[in-house]
Amino acid sequence: MYASYFGLKHAPFSIAPDPHYLFMSERHREALAHLLYGLEGGGGFVLLTGEIGAGKTTVCRCFLEQIPPNCNVAYIFNPKLTVRELLQAICDEFHVPVPAGAQTVKDYLDPLNAFLLAQHAAGRNNVLIIDEAQNLSADVLEQLRLLTNLETATRKLLQVVLIGQPELRGMLARPELEQLAQRVIARFHLGALSEAETAQYIQHRMKVAGLTGPLPLDHAALRWVHRLTRGVPRRINLLCDRALLGAYAGSQAKVTPAIVRQAAAEVFDAPPASPGRGLPRLGSGLAVLSAVVLVGAGLTWAVQTQSPAGRKQAASSAALLAATPSVPASAAASSVPAAASAAAAPASAASSAPPPERPVAEPLQLADWTPSDAAAWAALAERWGLPLAPNEAKPCDAAALQGLQCYRSVSGSLSLIRLMDRPVLLTLQRPGQAPALAALVGLDGQELTLWVDGRPRRLALAELASAWRGEFSTLWRAPPGYAERAANAGPLREWLAGQLDALSRSAVPGRAPAAASAVLPGWAELSPRIQAFQASQGLQPDGRVGPITLMQLNRAAGVDEPRLAPAR
Repeated sequence: MYASYFGLKHAPFSIAPDPHYLFMSERHREALAHLLYGLEGGGGFVLLTGEIGAGKTTVCRCFLEQIPPNCNVAYIFNPKLTVRELLQAICDEFHVPVPAGAQTVKDYLDPLNAFLLAQHAAGRNNVLIIDEAQNLSADVLEQLRLLTNLETATRKLLQVVLIGQPELRGMLARPELEQLAQRVIARFHLGALSEAETAQYIQHRMKVAGLTGPLPLDHAALRWVHRLTRGVPRRINLLCDRALLGAYAGSQAKVTPAIVRQAAAEVFDAPPASPGRGLPRLGSGLAVLSAVVLVGAGLTWAVQTQSPAGRKQAASSAALLAATPSVPASAAASSVPAAASAAAAPASAASSAPPPERPVAEPLQLADWTPSDAAAWAALAERWGLPLAPNEAKPCDAAALQGLQCYRSVSGSLSLIRLMDRPVLLTLQRPGQAPALAALVGLDGQELTLWVDGRPRRLALAELASAWRGEFSTLWRAPPGYAERAANAGPLREWLAGQLDALSRSAVPGRAPAAASAVLPGWAELSPRIQAFQASQGLQPDGRVGPITLMQLNRAAGVDEPRLAPAR
């Protein structure tokens, strides 16, 4: 309904856990790190709790994406089951055949135990994830504990992840469940977002939805959103969706505190908190729209409009995406008397003194695409300022001469590419044709931008799925000593220690630089700090210094590297 009015391609505040809108706050990253640590802990229970709408399912989905390929996963999302029903659900999820006419607990336990032993012998791990675990009964929890009794001399054969609301912690504190509580090897309570994180969360979702201009909420409105939602992401989504609809209904170019307060009264069914004067209530505006909403409810989420304002192709868009999102400066919002001027208000506000426009990307169908590996490498090299000869046979060798390294993955994902936030070369394979490279330079919630024939072209993610199986390549800037690390790791360790020290100082303003040490820190000393950094970036905290970790260190340290632009 309001998407095109605010220059958006999609409605940004659905309560569905859409991975395209994934926002990992510091708390979410720490929760993910605990889950990944528990996965390496040799079995037992891992516990993740949080308030309703805090983002537990979001963290769980991100966790599922990072589970190693040698893991079998069973996911139970409706645990209001008896012991026999739970065992049947676990067997179904693991695809364990059970005897025909199975009726007793033993009928399910015996084949499940045989399956776990066979998978362990084959070098595979087994993970059982139970969502809404606060609904488990005491006897079902006890059966889960008994399942974890199956073990070898070195590890248990089943890892159980319990995800639930805060009362789950109280359940496990009961005396009759003490044996289970002692088997919890990692636990984390996911708190709400801070005021600054709330603003970053809102800006992140708006940009993924296609926003290119200023955020249509001023400072005061953002503070009210945090106050009224208590920083709970699902409540933020509900409130912001209604507030944007209310601003649209009232012909407002900005969401004001008064609009936020009235929206909260309607969404959360509570009296407005300190309603403002001189502004119409949202209820009247929404009543005018009710017939339209009823007719077009099924189309609301399908609205796709062209973004109104361009951006500079290189520095502006890279800085916008690489920098930590900040709350935009407050702008005065005024009423617009006529419908025509109301519709033009956001566009005119965003387009005053516009930056130079970059080319608008036209749609692309893969059936019409003429691939060229040389052109794809040239597009990537151009963004790195890398001089590359036409039809260069060994582009990675040419990159190495300029201090750049090639990185290639055969099992990547769009989530990983979003995390890396840099242009990549996708290996696409259409039916009946040879694999070919395509330069990915932009990415948002539903589309990506490929650089084809010297200009940007938009491609739907759904069409990409038919030709891409996870293989991609990119460039990154190697730190000092990386190439010689096998013979002499000293320069690399020195660089790592310096970068981690700098990040620690920036995280705590006013902290004095650590005194220089004559002894170079060893890997044993650096490993916990590397793990902490990896966890903060949403990476698996294994302490290994690989290309992805170094890329994220470069980004955190402000190393000048190209970034992805929003698809447009």
